[in-house]
Amino acid sequence: GRHEVWSWTTATKESLCLLWQKVKVQLMLSMSFLAAVFWYCRRLYSFLAQLLKRQVFIMLWSNYLQRKLIRNLSVLTEVDLLGYSTREWKGETKQAKHMREAYEELFWSCHIKYLRQVRRDNYSVLRAVLFQIFSQGILFPSWMKERDILKLPEKLLYSQGCNWIQQYSFGPERYTGPNAFGKLRKCMEALKTNWAEISATKDHEERAHMCNTLFSDESKEYKLYEAIKFIMLYEVVEAYEQIKNRGKPMHKLFSLLFARDSSSDPLSFMMNHLNSIGDSICLDQIELFLLGYVLEVKIRVYRLHKFNTEEFQVNYPPEYRREWNEISLLTEDDRYYHIPLFR
Repeated sequence: GRHEVWSWTTATKESLCLLWQKVKVQLMLSMSFLAAVFWYCRRLYSFLAQLLKRQVFIMLWSNYLQRKLIRNLSVLTEVDLLGYSTREWKGETKQAKHMREAYEELFWSCHIKYLRQVRRDNYSVLRAVLFQIFSQGILFPSWMKERDILKLPEKLLYSQGCNWIQQYSFGPERYTGPNAFGKLRKCMEALKTNWAEISATKDHEERAHMCNTLFSDESKEYKLYEAIKFIMLYEVVEAYEQIKNRGKPMHKLFSLLFARDSSSDPLSFMMNHLNSIGDSICLDQIELFLLGYVLEVKIRVYRLHKFNTEEFQVNYPPEYRREWNEISLLTEDDRYYHIPLFR
């Protein structure tokens, strides 16, 4: 009997040992699996937390940049034309009624439904014109395709001996002296690079985004306007030299320009007119002729203060080629300009 009890006890112990060995292996495997899961979940949580922080940062940074871009944007998003008229010209004064009638004429007869406000400074008209050229993807004028505009400052200074361009003023920066040549070169580079990049962009939304980015950076956009001013000066010098040296018939535009006592030659044109643009004055009528001529665009201007007269709609220049692109401006006073939209 003792032998049987001993055998049964031994067998039970051995069975329990075998069972424990199996359970022990399973427990170790389970603990290892749980530890791996815990480690993985911890890493995943850490990764998701970092990703969330990064996404929040990107969102906040994007919102900040968007607010900054909108705040600095020099050409605002479109607004309803008649709504703008009602807000800007309240009251029953003669002028307010006249302006509201002019805006209604634009809406009903000219089919202009919206406008984009342009920053009111002395670059206003240059900004409105160049913004439309870029946003419409208009290509370089034909004469610019044949010449390297980067060499224009060098040509005037060295080939034609126009040392007086050192007196060129960059808007509010009245005098730069010997630095004028280098600054003009940078302005021309900025114009050529941005114009080429934007006009090569076929997607309308992408081009609009590029324009909004460019026209929210004052330092960049001012370079563009100074480059356009210098191109206008270059064309005046070219016309003056041709007339003086070859006796060629003068284009009507230059006849008007040189007939003024204040711009009888390129130097007086620069000193008395061009240098002040961007600083204390905008372009006058003759400069608008010149602007359309050098950029090879037909500039149609709706002059609201001239409503009910023949000067309500004016083209600059009045003589233009059929293949030229057309852009439109809207002004209440011939000083500050907005962009009318027909859609």
